[in-house]
Amino acid sequence: MTASSGAADRAPDLDLAIARLLAIGTLTGVVLMAIGVVLMAIQGIDPLTATVPGFDPANLPADMLALQPEGFLGLGLIVIIVMPASRVAASLVGFARRQERTMVLVSIVILAVIALSVILGTTSP
Repeated sequence: MTASSGAADRAPDLDLAIARLLAIGTLTGVVLMAIGVVLMAIQGIDPLTATVPGFDPANLPADMLALQPEGFLGLGLIVIIVMPASRVAASLVGFARRQERTMVLVSIVILAVIALSVILGTTSP
């Protein structure tokens, strides 16, 4: 067996691991958001007329412990938003293990673009 065929044999393992990561992450995000929606219904909050406070990730643990819908909705959204970047990070690890330098570089560039987008999107003008 050559080194290239060994890497090709491991490709389905990497794909399966990434698929599991995405499935678990997406399910977790959807469940968190569903809990938030149920809590809104229980508390009689109309999502179309509710006033939404500014998003502060530091408040998520307290909101979730207090069973506030915005805590679950916020964390669910964060999980869903992080999934694409985690997929690229998992691919980066897999490519590095298989010593696919070109794909490692591509993954690093993609993660850098995502990081830059987050930084530019969260800083005040």
